[in-house]
Amino acid sequence: MRLFRRRFGVALGTAFALALATALPVSASAADGNTIQLGAVVSLTGKYSTNGKFTRDGYNLAIQRINSMGGVKVGGKTYKLAVKYYDDESTSARGAQLAERLIKQDGVKFVLGPYGSALTKAIAPVTEKYKVPMVEGNGAARGLFKHGYKYLFAVLNTSDYYLRPAIRLAAQQAKKAGKDPSSLKVAIVTQNDNFSQDVRDGVVHDAKKYGMKVVIDDKLPPSLNDMTSTLTKVKALKPDILAVSAHSHGAPLAINQISEQKVYVPMLAMTHCKAGGIVKKYGAKANYALCASQWDSRLSYTGHWFKTPAKFAQAVQKKYNYKPPYQVAESAASVVVFADAFERAGSLDPQKVRDAIASTDLMTFYGPIKFDKTGKNIAKSMVMYQVQNQKYKVVAPSKWANSKVIYPAPKWSER
Repeated sequence: MRLFRRRFGVALGTAFALALATALPVSASAADGNTIQLGAVVSLTGKYSTNGKFTRDGYNLAIQRINSMGGVKVGGKTYKLAVKYYDDESTSARGAQLAERLIKQDGVKFVLGPYGSALTKAIAPVTEKYKVPMVEGNGAARGLFKHGYKYLFAVLNTSDYYLRPAIRLAAQQAKKAGKDPSSLKVAIVTQNDNFSQDVRDGVVHDAKKYGMKVVIDDKLPPSLNDMTSTLTKVKALKPDILAVSAHSHGAPLAINQISEQKVYVPMLAMTHCKAGGIVKKYGAKANYALCASQWDSRLSYTGHWFKTPAKFAQAVQKKYNYKPPYQVAESAASVVVFADAFERAGSLDPQKVRDAIASTDLMTFYGPIKFDKTGKNIAKSMVMYQVQNQKYKVVAPSKWANSKVIYPAPKWSER
């Protein structure tokens, strides 16, 4: 009986100790010895797994590069970086749970964002609650930055900026031709969802800034399979710019119907051209379309850790054997922001690091990064491709582009 009580007491004590271990942080410090521990909840399985792996690849490559170049210097001491990962299984509720686990149980003081706006929306209240800085590169929804969060920062452009460069390009081209930009007419056709309505609002904002008149503003259902009614109005009203946002099915639909119906606009600007495969599907019919992207390896940005976009792309090719989509680049840039903030803060105190992130003014291989008071990057512009001879050429931002925009597009009879 005494032996049973002794064993029961040991077992009970062990169970109690384990319970404490899962209830309390493993470490109260931001660094373990000479390593700064970052945390990330990323979709490694489920419907977002492909882009989740791109996100993880970007984080890992940046950490490998920073560590190979000596790490970061914080208050006279040098640290290497590491990341602890959890798989959110492409589920928002799971993402929030695991973010809490990273902070409360694992003692993580600095968080890298998940893939996508939905997961970022789920995790942001958690990092805000515990005053843990989160830098993310894959949550573009404008609504994320309307909650007054103080610990959320995004290196990418939010959704309302996707097609704004097209409006600026049109204004610039009008001035070059001796025309007043306010004389230009804009047509907008968007899928009726949050992302595309954000895109629409950005176009309207910049059109108003230049005094342009919006003559068509059509919202189409998510089951979009026909733009004929909008294109009939385009033929009648003859806008100078047609802006289309309807995800990866909208861009090829627009190219197909515009070419079949011989609808002419001097400038056609769209989201999701590459994802929709407009060149692969329609070849020369896609020529002169303008397409939005977050980043491109042919831009002439320069930065410390990876030098240029081309060198970053080479590093991705060498390590992962694929050409990097922008998700890899913006994820790597998120790590670079933390590295820069650690060094400028001279401390691993989360509040001081948060304040250093908020004051970031940095040029990187991904582009310029500077945050407004809501945490959005206001320094970087979206990239605009133009399909020229069935190839995607970078035409904006003009300062870092490798080709000149063709505007106005030639009429169908001249192609």
